[in-house]
Amino acid sequence: MSFRLALQESPGNPWISWQYVRDNSDTILAALREHATLTAEAMLVATLVAVPLAVIAYWYRPLTGPILALSGVLYTIPSLALLAFVAPYTGTTKPRTVLIGLVLYALLLIVRNSLAGLNQVPPEARDAAQGMGYGRWGRLFRIDLPLALPGIVTGLRLATVSTVALVTVGSLIGQGGLGDLILGGFRNNFYKAEIMTGAVLCVGLALVLDLLLATAGRLLTPWSRRIAR
Repeated sequence: MSFRLALQESPGNPWISWQYVRDNSDTILAALREHATLTAEAMLVATLVAVPLAVIAYWYRPLTGPILALSGVLYTIPSLALLAFVAPYTGTTKPRTVLIGLVLYALLLIVRNSLAGLNQVPPEARDAAQGMGYGRWGRLFRIDLPLALPGIVTGLRLATVSTVALVTVGSLIGQGGLGDLILGGFRNNFYKAEIMTGAVLCVGLALVLDLLLATAGRLLTPWSRRIAR
């Protein structure tokens, strides 16, 4: 205990160490790529599942409660418990184990905000589309989804930031991206530079992805800026 405390407080164990970054640049970049890849894959799968679920809930109102309840229950499962449940079936050290958990956690945020966006489509827009002869599918792709994009993008932003944070939990099975650096630093006699590098890059990745999605949302919905003015 005294040796570990001495290491933590010694000048040779700083929070910021460019020497550590230079010596371990390959490992750090590999962890960052893994983190970004897991996040992107999880968000892609979650979006492909959640948006159709939101559309179903929008079309068939009696299903709204069960869909939101199911996604809400999945969201409340503790991450460690979910890993423990999924790992025996998918492999204890496989990326898909973490990916399944990330997708399940992202569903609620995307479904809820996508449904909110769809519900905010003005009734007069729907009536006008119906008067122009649009069927259900035509109205969905030409009217409902475009006007619901602000809500959908909001859900994607919230889910993406949450997913970046949750990826770190995968470090418990060796598939945590930057979380492997953070956990490795704690295991390596509280190596501060390793912990700080993983934490800063994790926060930076979340900020960059959120900014990219916000920018994409503004570009895809120019009418929302005109309305705001």
